[in-house]
Amino acid sequence: MNKAPLIEIRDLKKTYRQGDVDVHALRGVNLTVGDGEFLAIVGHSGSGKSTLFNILGGLTPATSGDIHLGGEDLLAMSDLDRTLLRRGTVGFVFQKYNLLPTLNAHDNIALAEVLAKTSNLDAPWFREVLQTLGLMDRLTHKPRAMSGGEQQRVAIARALVCKPKILLADEPTGNLDTENSIAVLEIMSGLNKKYGQTILMITHNPEAADFADRKVRMKDGRVLEPVEDIHEI
Repeated sequence: MNKAPLIEIRDLKKTYRQGDVDVHALRGVNLTVGDGEFLAIVGHSGSGKSTLFNILGGLTPATSGDIHLGGEDLLAMSDLDRTLLRRGTVGFVFQKYNLLPTLNAHDNIALAEVLAKTSNLDAPWFREVLQTLGLMDRLTHKPRAMSGGEQQRVAIARALVCKPKILLADEPTGNLDTENSIAVLEIMSGLNKKYGQTILMITHNPEAADFADRKVRMKDGRVLEPVEDIHEI
């Protein structure tokens, strides 16, 4: 069954100026992502993957093109509106966990609510996220007392607690060993299946990409799809 589009990207371009040289990071990206889809984006370093994520997350403006997130015209928004969209619509998971070392797991997760300026914590959802990610017995632990896999689960919980429509995961298993990588990917796949969470994941790992519903490849600032054999990238 085809999923209704949640993300629609048309002819997206991004050009950086470095000295006297124009660097074309995105050269006309076209991509549609269904609501509730788990999409893996693969490609070599410099192919434009992270630039695309930064634009989708409202962190970087595009040079030209068209992006609609849930019907909202991202590129027509003001900086303030993009910030509000980022707080309420998009969750980020990075290769580096970006946890505050002085806070325990509970407070690192709850910090997302503070930054989003959410006045009413959804306590049942907060607890469900913790239970789903297997963190109930780790809430008082600070990052230095947790394994890499546990820290990444805390980072995922932090991204989910504000109920984002879209989860952007940039190399989420890049710092993990095989066992923890599989555990994190199974959790993400479970979130996608149980809650219909829309997930876009950047990865260099063919085995990680196999957890997704669909795989596309980026090369030279463009999206090539579909990818039948990711092992050829």
